[in-house]
Amino acid sequence: MADETTPEAARETRETTSATPPLSRAEAALIAARVYALVRACPAGRVTTYGWLGAAVGYPHGARMVGWIMNESPRWASVPAQRVINAKGELTGSWAFGQRGRMRQLLEQEGIVFTEAGRVNMKRYGWDPMRDLDAATRQRILDAATPTDAEVSDHLLHLLLDDPASPFHLARKDITDAE
Repeated sequence: MADETTPEAARETRETTSATPPLSRAEAALIAARVYALVRACPAGRVTTYGWLGAAVGYPHGARMVGWIMNESPRWASVPAQRVINAKGELTGSWAFGQRGRMRQLLEQEGIVFTEAGRVNMKRYGWDPMRDLDAATRQRILDAATPTDAEVSDHLLHLLLDDPASPFHLARKDITDAE
């Protein structure tokens, strides 16, 4: 049975009709807040991936969703977004840091050394919250996040509901098909 505070539980408790989207703005904000909380838990000098974060918040195929959320991470909320990279050790979000090379600089200041190919050695620096946090600690971090810790723009909500790569897209398609 799903925990009452999860977006899944919220969806289970309401009737799903064509007028009810599979994800509300508040549920999206809770997911984003949980992603941000895990990013804050990632230690300096370590990196995590979009996929690892997705799995840790309950969406094992949610890497792209986490990317969209990180693209909107609030700079004021001290989210160390530089610590989130792709599974290959590449700095895919570096354009979001205002200048070319800034993301790499921030990681190097934390002690991360890049390979000649410009990648991070994931075996050495990778931090997977599902592996590196015990279940109780991880759950405490997730439970401490609240929807007020994140804002969800219309653009982000649109991606979450309508992009084919979103874990919520199929749920919306199933609702439409059922009509």
